[in-house]
Amino acid sequence: MKKRIIIDTDPGVDDALTFLLALASPEIQLEALTTVSGNIGIDKTTRNALAVLELAHASNIPVARGCSLPLVSPLHRSGEAVHGTGGIGKSVLPEPKAKPIDQHAVDYLIERILAEPQEISLFMIGPMTNLALAIRKEPRIVQALKELVIMGGAIRSGGNITPLAEFNIHADPHAAHIVFHSGIPITLIPLDATYKCLLTTADVERLNRIDSPIARFVRDATAVYMDFYKKYEGFDGCALHDPLTLAVILAPELFTFEEHHVDVDISGGISMGKTFADFMNVSKKPANMKVALDVRGRDFIELFLERMESLCRAGL
Repeated sequence: MKKRIIIDTDPGVDDALTFLLALASPEIQLEALTTVSGNIGIDKTTRNALAVLELAHASNIPVARGCSLPLVSPLHRSGEAVHGTGGIGKSVLPEPKAKPIDQHAVDYLIERILAEPQEISLFMIGPMTNLALAIRKEPRIVQALKELVIMGGAIRSGGNITPLAEFNIHADPHAAHIVFHSGIPITLIPLDATYKCLLTTADVERLNRIDSPIARFVRDATAVYMDFYKKYEGFDGCALHDPLTLAVILAPELFTFEEHHVDVDISGGISMGKTFADFMNVSKKPANMKVALDVRGRDFIELFLERMESLCRAGL
């Protein structure tokens, strides 16, 4: 049976690749995208979500526009250096014909999740503002949501936006704090795992042996992303942070999971947005999530490439 998912997203290069991987995977039924400000502003994230779906002939999938600002923290955005000014690298996608639905993403999440309790899994690959507000507005969704998979945080790893904090959590740490303490079953995919999933230039060249708009999009979208990684991270490729979340469905055996009580610092100091696990059980608090602390990264990259090749050969 297919896993029914909604992706909450701020596209973003690796966000866009996540949509394509979902559409290429028979195990997944992508029900909707809900957008949030993060890597770039809400106008561009919403436009990119619609445009990538249109590229993949999936404009029937609804897109709901969400929050443009964090709950409390000032808006800090540096995603253009990583993802390009348009959010999807050097790719130039036509203006999408489809429009976002009239309903705000917060209300859409509440309505969809309550309408089908324990049927929808939510994959969050951007700041968690939409879900935090949904929980505050209608707490019943906590019990109705089947599960939550989050790309975010850095547990033993350093941060990628500050020395301690990962971008998605740091962009709205107060929203993450609400979600972490909500009681929803959570699987967290932090930088500890995602930085082991490196798509190389050779991988992109392999994909582009197929003459396909999807292959060309992956090449053009990742170009700025790879330039950034080469300049600042020192390797020839880029990490597939967001697509790795889908391996929870596609290949869970690739992960090494541990259950821990995980929290996020909202004190406002140098560690603002830092996620931390109580490895020694000092707090005596029960585990609130399953955390991926390791992954067979190259195996995931191979899975990603095989799925993208199948999508390309399907005429996309």
